[in-house]
Amino acid sequence: MSREVIAILRGVKPDEVVGICAEILEAGIDRIEVPLNSPQPFQSIEAIAKEFGDRALIGAGTVLTPEDVQSVKDAGGELIVSPDACVPVIEKTKALGMQSFPGVITPTEAFAALRAGADGLKIFPGDLLGIAGLKAMRAVLPQRTKVYAVGGAGPDNFGKWIEAGASGFGIGSGIYKAGMSAADVRAKADAIVAAYDEVMD
Repeated sequence: MSREVIAILRGVKPDEVVGICAEILEAGIDRIEVPLNSPQPFQSIEAIAKEFGDRALIGAGTVLTPEDVQSVKDAGGELIVSPDACVPVIEKTKALGMQSFPGVITPTEAFAALRAGADGLKIFPGDLLGIAGLKAMRAVLPQRTKVYAVGGAGPDNFGKWIEAGASGFGIGSGIYKAGMSAADVRAKADAIVAAYDEVMD
């Protein structure tokens, strides 16, 4: 079962990323994002793409330029997540055959991103739009659009987000904070998977 959950490892370091990702994958989450404002992010992406690329979707977050998209591709990443709906970033991502999930908060941004070729949308910050806001936006989006809630979504409210139309979630500090051990990350990942599976049953 491939869960629609992206683990966001903001602040992770290259010397710890493989061990942390191993625990996340073992827990049952197979989508992993290393934000580009982490230490040596391309080294981390390359390390986990080599180790887990055959069984996980590996990529980068906080991707702001087409040049960064190319660097992620060169490191072996296949997923590009951005905080905004930058059309050149989306177009470069799709030109390289990668998956594009830009950040949006309004219907205008959402439709602009989809028209540019985005594979799905990242509602960010999720707690700013809110569950009611997503429900309203969902009513006008194409039915099959994948919509990930990022920020304000967690094990305690997965069900409400899903009811409002969320397809999945990006989980940052709820799964990893800089300095956490692999064991700490595993405990959080297990809790997230258990809550997600309960809602999706």
